[in-house]
Amino acid sequence: MAAALIQAIDGQQPHLLRLPAQEGSASALEEVRYVLGSSLPPPGPVVLEAGRWLLRLPDLRQLQELLAALQLELVRVASHRPETLVAAAALGLDTDPGPSRPAPPAAAAGAPAPDLLVHRGTLRAGDHLQGEGSVLLLGDVNPGARISAAGNVLVWGRLRGVAHAGVTGNREARIVALQLRPLQLRIADVVARGPEGLPPPGLAERAQLVDGEIRIDPAAPDFSG
Repeated sequence: MAAALIQAIDGQQPHLLRLPAQEGSASALEEVRYVLGSSLPPPGPVVLEAGRWLLRLPDLRQLQELLAALQLELVRVASHRPETLVAAAALGLDTDPGPSRPAPPAAAAGAPAPDLLVHRGTLRAGDHLQGEGSVLLLGDVNPGARISAAGNVLVWGRLRGVAHAGVTGNREARIVALQLRPLQLRIADVVARGPEGLPPPGLAERAQLVDGEIRIDPAAPDFSG
């Protein structure tokens, strides 16, 4: 199924640009070029429904430039992929992780945990955000707040509270943030304090276990690694 364009009924609503349910041989840019070539909408804002497509910063920049050349403004990206949401936020776009899914039934022992919990907003002192899989926070973690996950902890903001990744013992889990300045870091059963200096300009930071110790390194701002 190709990309679909739902034009706004009036000038108050944005156009809806929906990518196919599954990624195919064509890139997202090619899909959008095809649908715009067959049905060019009037100028106005556009909401992109990316679904499970993995769109990084360069991909979204190209889409943004393509739309801008047609007097269309990309204003929001809806996606089920945390990497796509983070890349959209990096471009200053509104993001939407999609409607909340109902809680799954209790899993049998050894079954994989839910893959991602997305939360938008700052965690303040006394708050605790916890996920059974990985957690993506679009906001800051203030001192006195906690964020924890059985998988990875991803923070599109400043991490200055307490973060615990791999709470069930996953030593491959990572903690990634735009600024990693926590009061305490934990990965599985290993504990460390955050660095005191500022991170390299334009780079996120990643904490992971290396030889049994938590090491913090620069990371790509799309959280890919």
